[in-house]
This record gives sequence, structure tokens and C-alpha cells, in this order.
Amino acid sequence: MAENEGGRLTTHVLDTSLGKPAAGMAVTLFAVDADGRRTPLARAQTNADGRCDKPLLAGTAFVPGQYDIVFAAGPYLAATMPAGGAAPFFDDIAVRFSVGEIRHYHVPLLLSPYGYSTYRGS
Repeated sequence: MAENEGGRLTTHVLDTSLGKPAAGMAVTLFAVDADGRRTPLARAQTNADGRCDKPLLAGTAFVPGQYDIVFAAGPYLAATMPAGGAAPFFDDIAVRFSVGEIRHYHVPLLLSPYGYSTYRGS
């Protein structure tokens, strides 16, 4: 078995203002080169559980380097905010992170209309 066959990258989004998973949010994964240029690697949409149906990257395609996960929060927030309210504060939320050792990386997003947080989960 190759060293990185078990590596994978997953994510999920939780809407902390509503207390539920953020379903239907577009997610795009990019590789970031040494000059900061991004190359798209995967696109997905969160399911009813706020997760993507499969890893964003897995197996031998998942190599050490720098990555961005871009969460399309604007359309999601616009659809979940009260009618007649203010436009969403956030649009795209990019989370840049580095991968050294290949294993399972889980990068969740906890989202509300005026704040968000993320962490390296398991």
C-alpha cells in the first residue's frame, strides 16, 4: 500500500445561527502554488447533513502542499436570512491551510450571518 492511500480531505458546514447543518452550499477546493496562484481541484455541494457526499481529495491525488477551500456562503446566507433584511455580510469564505503529513484532514466551517470559525478537525 502506498503511503498516502489513506489520506483524505473532508469538510462540513454548520449554521450556528439556525443550529443546523448548512445544506446546499457550494464548496471549491484549490491547490495553491508557491506564487499564490490557485488551481481548482474539486467542486462539491453540501448535502442535508452539511457535508460533501465524498472527500474533496483522497488517495494519491492528496499530496503535501497548500490548499484553499472556498465556501460560497453568500448565496446560502441570502437564502436563509429573513426576507427584507440586509444583504449577507459574507460572500466567499476562503480557508487556506497547509498539509505536511498525509492523513485525514477535516476542515469544518461554523457559520453565522456575521461571523465564522474553522479548525482542523478529525
